[in-house]
Order: sequence, then C-alpha cells, then structure tokens
Amino acid sequence: MNTLTLVQLQLGPYLQEVGYERWSRAYLEGRRYNIMTTNISECINAILVMERELPVTALAEEIRSLVQRWHYERHTELDLASNTVYTILDGEKNRVVDLQARTCSCRRFQLKQLPCAHAMIAIRHSKRDVYDFCFEYYNSSTWKASYVGVVYPLPHQGDWVVPNEVHDVKVLPPDI
Repeated sequence: MNTLTLVQLQLGPYLQEVGYERWSRAYLEGRRYNIMTTNISECINAILVMERELPVTALAEEIRSLVQRWHYERHTELDLASNTVYTILDGEKNRVVDLQARTCSCRRFQLKQLPCAHAMIAIRHSKRDVYDFCFEYYNSSTWKASYVGVVYPLPHQGDWVVPNEVHDVKVLPPDI
C-alpha cells in the first residue's frame, strides 16, 4: 500500500477508503472466475538458468535437490482442532484450515478455489479425496458444458444494422 501511495499521493487513501475487497482478489468475498495461466515448468526453468547447460543426469539431480530443499524449508506439522478444522504449522506460521468451509488462513484456498498446500495436508490426514475439495468449475464436465451453446459468427462491422437510439447511447463507467 505504501508503494501505491508513493506512485500517486491520493491513490493509497482512496483505495483504503473504497475497501480492499473492491480491488483485490485476495479480499473479495465472492468468486471471480478466471483462468490460471501460470506454467510450473516456466517457473522452474527461470530458477534453473545456469543448470540448464548441465548434462541430463546432472540436471535431474539439481531438480531433485531443489524440490528436496523446498520440501525441507516448508516442513509442515499438523494439529487436529476438530473433525474439519486443522492447524498446520508452516515454517514459523500457523495456518488454520477448515475443510467444511473450504477455507485456509493463507487465503489461497478461497482465492484459487483449489486446495492450497495446507488444505492438502489436512485432506490427506482426513483420508479424503483432494478432488472433492476442488470447486466444480475445475471439473471437465463443467468445462465441456461451457462449450455446449452455439456462438454464431458476426458479419463484417460495415454490415451491421444498428438502430439510431442504440447508436447514439454513450456508455460511461460507473461512479464510485
């Protein structure tokens, strides 16, 4: 927030006044349906810049070492608070996962609508299927259903017939 205020003096106070939930997905109570485009291979490729020049076996060993280090650094412990509420120790921080509400105090579970690492630990401990905690719009049947309808092509813009009462309407952004 301080960085935003430095960019433009009025921006920080304005954004605080309108509320974080109006402009930040992390604080939005509802759902914003978007497509995640992060490619894990691109992320690892960016980390292994120097190692890419190694022979395949040495590269595989570097990747194994990297994943092992990440696992060690993110060592987690589990504390059962109830049948559906778990406390996960993630490094120095405690994360609270509520499987029934599908929430985690890190907010990734709510934000991505997919179980975060903390939720996965709780789900595995409860001996349940991780896929049962993925929201329905990630199911292949939901994706297939979204393409069932027909989308008709539009003619060239020069061939459009637009009534004058529609053509003369000026659409403005909402006042906030």
